[in-house]
Parts: sequence; structure tokens; C-alpha cells
Amino acid sequence: MLLELTQWLAKDTRAFAVFGYITLRAVLAALTALAIGLIFGPSLIRKLAGMKIGQAVRSDGPRTHLTKSGTPTMGGALILISVAAATLLWGDLSNRFVWIVLIVTLGFGWIGWIDDYRKIVHRNPRGMSARQKLFWQSLIGIVASVYLAFSVPAQSNADAFALFVDWVSHGFTDLPARADLIVPFFKNVAYPLGVYGFIVLTWFVIVGSSNAVNLTDGADGLAIMPSVMVGSALGLFAYVTGNAVFAKYLLIPHIPGAGELTVFCAAIAGAGLGFLWYNAYPAQVFMGDVGALALGAALGTVAVIVRQEIVLFIMGGVFVAETLSVMLQVGYFKYTKRRYGEGRRILRMAPLHHHFEVGGIKESQVVVRFWIVTMMLVLFGLSTLKLR
Repeated sequence: MLLELTQWLAKDTRAFAVFGYITLRAVLAALTALAIGLIFGPSLIRKLAGMKIGQAVRSDGPRTHLTKSGTPTMGGALILISVAAATLLWGDLSNRFVWIVLIVTLGFGWIGWIDDYRKIVHRNPRGMSARQKLFWQSLIGIVASVYLAFSVPAQSNADAFALFVDWVSHGFTDLPARADLIVPFFKNVAYPLGVYGFIVLTWFVIVGSSNAVNLTDGADGLAIMPSVMVGSALGLFAYVTGNAVFAKYLLIPHIPGAGELTVFCAAIAGAGLGFLWYNAYPAQVFMGDVGALALGAALGTVAVIVRQEIVLFIMGGVFVAETLSVMLQVGYFKYTKRRYGEGRRILRMAPLHHHFEVGGIKESQVVVRFWIVTMMLVLFGLSTLKLR
């Protein structure tokens, strides 16, 4: 929006041409999203508290979390508003990738909103059933996956449509090399996915990332700061992937238009920091599923576009560990109950952060240590840009 205005003004005043640089607009998007979060955060918290939209705490969760009952939730709506507003203001609205990430983000946010609403209205900590949630997540994920399967390897929407028509007409399964699965730390190791492989992997990354961040969102500030760090790193990947010179030098695929996602990722970072101001221990507001599901889906979608799915797995190691802890805990409990007649547990409590809390470590210590681990993993992931 503002990019078009500055481009028009630059015809007469060259000083406005500086707004054409992605890096400047990324900084401005981060500051805009941060300002929106800081300014409107208090009024949103008061509004949620006035509407009695408070968190229903799990009865089987850590005892220390019972004091959080009634804390305003659904604060993730502020994150979505901040991200969308900053991206629409400073992003290139003619860019096809900007719109797909916004649609996926807001779509998953909509699912989270309904889930949170049911938790609050029906006073049920579990919200939507797992089957319902997965259905809607999968629907959005499949639509996005099909679109990206032809958009990522194409130069424009017109090329993507032509590629899609060719696929429908002739049933080909191969895609250009830039759509291959990249293996980090190796110069020439990449695996062709084909159309169906790309769609399946993309669906898994988007839906998996969304649920992984949602599972991690169980302590004050635990999910938002890793999201900020991973999102910022993906913004750097987007910038170099969208730049033909940098992509060639770093031996990564050049995806025309991907650089504009730097603005979107910067907006996530700014909005996340603005939300953290009120979500830091002791939290004044929780993001709820409306924020967690949306952030995870956004990170997954960006990772697919910049062809860094494996790197996302590395940088989001905390999200991965939290998800695996739940899967192992539930799987082992069901297995032992079926075999021995009594369910047994691997961890004291799942997800993983609850295991440490029940073990006597303070919530704030667990959160900060998970932040430190994420920072190390993000730096490790960024090293893949050069270490090949």
C-alpha cells in the first residue's frame, strides 16, 4: 500500500525511491507491528478481561498453573492484526507469495479463534475436537500446497498457471530443480520431489509446524520468542533466496519474489516482541490457539517457499522436541496400558516443558532456557547458508 504511494512520489522526489529497498521496508514493518502491539495491547487486555474471556487451565496440568485461570486469552488476535497491518502497509501487494502466506496465516488463525471460542463459551480446556481441527487445517494446507507446488518453481502467477494446466493435461510429475528438497551442509545434494511429493511435504510442514507451535504454547512467553527468532532467520533466508546474486553465491535456489517475504517475517518479529511485552512472566494475556496455530503455519509456509524445510526442523528444535514428547508420552501410555493393563509414562508430564516444571524447575527458568536453546539452533541453521 505505502510502497505504491512512495513509488508514485519517487517520480517527482527521488528521496522516496529508498522505500523500494526490501531491507528498509522490513525494518519499518517490524517497527509498525511492534508499535501496534504496544499501543493496543492494554486496551485489548482490558476488553478481553471485561468480556470474561479467560484461560481455562487444564485440571491435569502443573499445580502452579492453576493461578493462571481467568487470565485473558485469545491475545494472538493482536499478533495477527499487527502482522497483517504491517505487511499490507509495507509489503509489495503485487507479490504472489505475500498473499499466500497471509491467507494461510489468517486461515489458521480463524481455526484457532473458533477453538478458543469453544474453550471459553463451553468452559472446555480442549476446545475443538482433534478431528475437526485437523480437517480444517488439512483443507487449508492442501489448497496452499497445491498452489505452492506450481508457484514456487514458476517465475510468476502466469507461469504457475501454465505449469498447472500442463500437469492437468499431461499428468507430468516432475518439477524444476528449484522445487527440490535441499539437504543443508551439502553443495549438490537435493532430492526431486515431483508434484505429489511436494504437495505432501508442504502439507506436512504447514500443518505440523502449526500444531508444534500450539503444543509449545503452554508457559508464559515460551512459544512467542522462539517464533520471533525462527521467523527472523527465515526472513534472512527469504532475502537471499529472492536475490539472484546472493542465491548464486550461496548455492541455493533463486526463487523470484521470495525476497518480499522478508517484510512479512519482519512483521512477525515485531508483532511477536510487542506481544511478548504483555506475555512475559507473569503473563497478562495468553495468545491462545488463534495466535499459536497461525504463527506455526506462517513459519511453515515461508520455509517451504524458500526451500528450507529441513533447516526449519533444525531451528525449530524446541517445537519439534515438544511435539515428540507428546507423541512419545501418549504412544507409550497406550502401549503399556494395552500390554500390561496399566498405562505408564516416559515423562513426568507432557509436553516437555511441563516435565521440567513438575521436576521442580521454575517456569521462568524453563522458558528462558528454551529461548537459549532456540537461539543456538537458529544460529546453527543460519550457518547452513555458508557451510556447504
